[in-house]
Amino acid sequence: MGEEEILFDSVYKSRTRSMIKRVHALIEEADMVVHYHGSSFDIPTLNKEFLLHDIPPPSPVKEMDLLKVVRKKFRFPSNKLNYVAQRLKLGAKVEHEGHTLWVKCMNNDPQAWADMETYNKMDVVLLEKLYQILLPWMKTHMNHSLIEREACCPNCGSRVYQKRGFAYTSAARYQRYQCNRCHSWFRGVKSLEKLERYTPL
Repeated sequence: MGEEEILFDSVYKSRTRSMIKRVHALIEEADMVVHYHGSSFDIPTLNKEFLLHDIPPPSPVKEMDLLKVVRKKFRFPSNKLNYVAQRLKLGAKVEHEGHTLWVKCMNNDPQAWADMETYNKMDVVLLEKLYQILLPWMKTHMNHSLIEREACCPNCGSRVYQKRGFAYTSAARYQRYQCNRCHSWFRGVKSLEKLERYTPL
């Protein structure tokens, strides 16, 4: 995230095993993997390829499936990435000729592979933009404060936030905060006061 270069590889550019090993290395390097419908499709597909190529499982990594966030938090007429991105004015997926593009790629058509690379890279651009927009709505995001080892917004890592009331559990009261950058809500880790529990007579 935040880098200008978008990586792309394929069986047209590389040997299959080499390509799969590079994907494996990227997952090993990542703090978190962000995808759209990846929990049900991309990740199981990659795991299958790792298994077929005798590559051990990558180290466990936090995943954030933006499709799950969209489905849980909003009610769009369509949950497809292209629809959601356009409604939020983030851009649109690259149009292509359809199924025949995949057929041409399987036949090693150079122009088809160039079109496929453009199509896939635009998906990455849309995904990153959507991730930034959805940040304050994510309740299972990786906690940045554990990585930074200091107080910060757990979703985006910003150290600029403000006190906004209190958060209550059944046993304690906590200071509540809102991030000034991504607008996520979070609470302090130390209770301000513990509430006494009373046993009904």
